[in-house]
Amino acid sequence: MQVLTVLLASAGVCLGLLVAPAEGTDLAQPAAPRRQKRDWIWNQMHIDEEKNTSLPHYVGKIKSSVNRKNAKYLLRGESAGKVFRVNEDSGDVYAFERLDREKIPEYHLTALVVDKDTNNDLESPSSFTIKVHDVNDNWPVFTHRLFNASVPEMSAVGTSVIRVTAVDADDPTVADHASVMYQILKGEEYFAIDGSGLIFTTTKNLDRETQAKYEIVVEARDAQGLRGDSGTATVLVTLQDVNDNFPIFTQTKYTFAVPEDIRVGSSLGSLFVEDPDEPQNRMTKYSIVQGEYRDTFTIETDPNHNEGIIKPMKPLDYEYIQQYIFTIEATDPTINLHHLSSASTRKTARVIINVTDVDEPPTFQQPFYHFQLWENQKKPLIGSVRAKDPDAARRSIGYSIRTTSDKGQFFRITKQGDIYNEKELDREVYPWYNLTVEAKELDSSGYSTGKESIVQVHIEVMDENDNAPEFAQPYEPRVCENAAQGKLVVQISAIDKDITPRDVKFKFSLSTEDSNFTLTDNHDNTANITVKYGQFDRERAKVHYLPVLISDNGRPSLTGTSTLVVTVCKCNEHGEFTYCEEMAAQAGVSIQALVAIFLCILTITVITLLIFLRRRLRKQARAHGKSVPEIHEQLVTYDEEGGGEMDTTSYDVSVLNSVRQGGAKPPRPTLEARPSVYAQVQKPPRHGAVHGGPGEMAAMIEVKKDEADHDGAGPPYDTLHIYGYEGSESIAESLSSLGTDSSDSDVDYDFLNDWGPRFKMLAELYRSDPQVELVY
Repeated sequence: MQVLTVLLASAGVCLGLLVAPAEGTDLAQPAAPRRQKRDWIWNQMHIDEEKNTSLPHYVGKIKSSVNRKNAKYLLRGESAGKVFRVNEDSGDVYAFERLDREKIPEYHLTALVVDKDTNNDLESPSSFTIKVHDVNDNWPVFTHRLFNASVPEMSAVGTSVIRVTAVDADDPTVADHASVMYQILKGEEYFAIDGSGLIFTTTKNLDRETQAKYEIVVEARDAQGLRGDSGTATVLVTLQDVNDNFPIFTQTKYTFAVPEDIRVGSSLGSLFVEDPDEPQNRMTKYSIVQGEYRDTFTIETDPNHNEGIIKPMKPLDYEYIQQYIFTIEATDPTINLHHLSSASTRKTARVIINVTDVDEPPTFQQPFYHFQLWENQKKPLIGSVRAKDPDAARRSIGYSIRTTSDKGQFFRITKQGDIYNEKELDREVYPWYNLTVEAKELDSSGYSTGKESIVQVHIEVMDENDNAPEFAQPYEPRVCENAAQGKLVVQISAIDKDITPRDVKFKFSLSTEDSNFTLTDNHDNTANITVKYGQFDRERAKVHYLPVLISDNGRPSLTGTSTLVVTVCKCNEHGEFTYCEEMAAQAGVSIQALVAIFLCILTITVITLLIFLRRRLRKQARAHGKSVPEIHEQLVTYDEEGGGEMDTTSYDVSVLNSVRQGGAKPPRPTLEARPSVYAQVQKPPRHGAVHGGPGEMAAMIEVKKDEADHDGAGPPYDTLHIYGYEGSESIAESLSSLGTDSSDSDVDYDFLNDWGPRFKMLAELYRSDPQVELVY
């Protein structure tokens, strides 16, 4: 290529030399009036990238047809003067930098030829291009240094994993410069790669449970073998889990202990398995494969923990079966058999359930009882209920009827569970009785152990023919006073409160034939009342009472009498009623209404009498008794502490000395004239200390007591007067024993000093030092 460039350049120079003499010859001749044409003389300009020779590198020559000694060549453009320069005289272009095609594949320049003196253009500027020839100087580079991929485990050979891409920066138009070749450096025993960079599996035994991730190192190089550090990439392949493993029991035997009273459907234990698959692929199913207890227990799968929950399907009974033994199996119905890695040998296990005994309540022999009893009789025995203790202790059972189910106390039950009726029953009142019978477990002393059960007892009262037929509805028949013979008055029918059979037959008849009415039995449980003679006399009787006898065909047959009240009315010529007496005026008052009215009057009378008596008693109390303030005035309380013997102002005790002065007291005035207690107690003037012996005080108390006992006008309240006076200054003298001088006591009262300031005075009075006197 360089040789071709040199040859072209030489040819260009020769052509320029040939053209120059011709131009000179033309210049020597006289100037022609026409304009001479001038052209640029070019050669193809190319340069190889990354040349190893020393700079500058020759690129080519620019040449114009202008052949003047004062002409010079110039270059303009972004790379002119930096990358490329031109010889002003020869027009040779040189590159002063090594070029990289991968950065700039070609350069665009402008050539100029100007006058050296004036720098004026001698030729119009011309643009040209310098192209950089590619050389294979780049190795392939991956788009990423790390790739992440995934593939299902146990995939078939040839399963695509990921496609990796490496790019060569060389010119792809040049043969083998940009072609890429791939090769696996690590992981070739499990994976392979083709020429397009697609990685695929080479084995079908990729087991996630054995190895979950694989690392592949891929190398990329071009056709000429250029490679480098950046020509490799790492691919991390993660195996996706598939359901290819059976669950495995963690134990070969499971043992559980469960009480016999465990609730049906509740959990009694858990079974645990190991499944190497991921949680979303764990679908364990538990089942009982051997044993006769499939209808006794069931195993449910906990979806959150993949555990097997054993639950009883029926009640357990320790007295019947103490131990259950069976074999269980754990399978996965969703497993992919094509990907099955290995067959497990621990898919089965043994389960042992030991039932423990508990103190259970009594159990009845039947879930409920149904007895029948004829009404209107007391049967010796209606029926019996039986319960037993299911435990080995076999304790005795006591029976009772809950009062809430037998509020009328119609029935009783014995200790043996026999039920009797205490009263005769009426089916028309209550056809059914639903009793709740309790069975309580009793200890050896006959007391309840707290264990009890209940059962429902349904007693059906059987019907007897004990109710006579009666009218099916209230009838209010009316008849015209001028009614003709045979005129239909009313059609009647009957009902029976007893259970009416399908073949019931009611017979109708009149109790007397002495009337103007005739009864005709229709033999279909109805009867017609018609006029017998015709023409009623309203002046004689406006209302006729017609007793009707109704009989049934029961066993025994019963007959009832119902009275039909027929009103005689005035009618016009068309037989229409014009005037009839109101039935309310004719009808009497029932016995029930009379009883209700009488009870109301009696209640009002009793309440009025009680109010009158209460007011009378209050008036008597006001006339003979004291008022409330006066009665309260008799209670005098002295709860203040006096100032000692010198305090004579708290209470005037002159009243207490009345015995000394005048002897007996005059008769007590009546309650109305009696002054207040506080008015009687007046403090006399002090003339000096008056001393009296204790006998006088006792006599005074006896006088007061005698007056209170013989006071008939006083209220029935005791008045307690407490006179506690002491000290030598008191006119009533001191009754205290604190002043008693006695040295016979051997008790040491010094401990009173340790009781605090409240007992200080008492400690000084009883201290053992006789020489110290107490100063008041």
